[in-house]
Amino acid sequence: MYLQSIAHTTPDLSITQSESWDLLQNSEALALLSERSVTLLEKILLSDSGIAKRHLAVDSVEKLFTLDAEALNHNFEARAPRLAGGALSKALEKAGLKVAELDALLICTCTGYLCPGLTSYVSEQLGLRSNAYLQDIVGLGCGAAIPTLRSAAGFIAANPNAIVATVAVELCSSAFFLNNDPGVLVSACLFGDAASASIWSGEASTTGYSMNQFDTVHLPEHRELLRFVNSGGKLCNKLHRTVPDKVAQSVLQLYKQSAHPRHWPVVNHTGGRDVIDALEQSLGADLSPSRRTLRAYGNTSSPSVLITLEALLEASSPERLWLTAFGAGFAAHSCVLERC
Repeated sequence: MYLQSIAHTTPDLSITQSESWDLLQNSEALALLSERSVTLLEKILLSDSGIAKRHLAVDSVEKLFTLDAEALNHNFEARAPRLAGGALSKALEKAGLKVAELDALLICTCTGYLCPGLTSYVSEQLGLRSNAYLQDIVGLGCGAAIPTLRSAAGFIAANPNAIVATVAVELCSSAFFLNNDPGVLVSACLFGDAASASIWSGEASTTGYSMNQFDTVHLPEHRELLRFVNSGGKLCNKLHRTVPDKVAQSVLQLYKQSAHPRHWPVVNHTGGRDVIDALEQSLGADLSPSRRTLRAYGNTSSPSVLITLEALLEASSPERLWLTAFGAGFAAHSCVLERC
């Protein structure tokens, strides 16, 4: 399938790591944590975690410390469709397309649950045709963007004349959670909100790029290392300290089984500073573009790999790129974008 356009959007509100620490100190949240947990939060937020700022889809960051599970989900229902629709509108404009020309819309997310899903809200918001195909993809965590693109490729293979939009959108602020688990605390310091939309078709475009060679590895025996659990009705992220090493092993397995030379540039889901360090060591690749995405946005979960891809395509005209994303499952995915 051929890339027509790609665009992302973020909420207006942004906050630096040091500002996050200042807000925590003025909240009641720290009183509920152990001294060791408070020390860990201070260390992450005030040292160089690789993150300069994060964007959050909330009225005020202070309110995050007091929202219950129902309020967090209401925030997702109100704001996630707008964020996804904003990214899709930008991608349509870039491609010179009208929304009525879309034959299918696929949206992935893991930070909130709606039934009907986000595609219903976004299709209403933008005015998709009533017979456009809608597909919501949930439960794949941070790695979801690439499996969603693979589903789009399958739809185009079955419908060669179709124009398909995909959106990865995450409101990590709607999965905000604090307790004394170190993994939970690290998560609270890493994640931000964003959406990335891309448009694809079965015909070559002015971008000159096609996507192919999808691959995956899933290791359910390691599920408990990284996944959401329900705690008091809220989404709580489990993040084990061995995740960076597991990411490096899984992605290296994908890399070795891919049919391409090893010198191709790599575009990866940001994860975090330690994840990028582990990947650079295992792959022998320069992941500076992903480091820049992490610094500017934090870990935005599923949209992050596509935000990095967009930045690379705007800055240069690479012949080919190897993309990888990973997350809950435990699973890792890859594909190739190349000039056609």
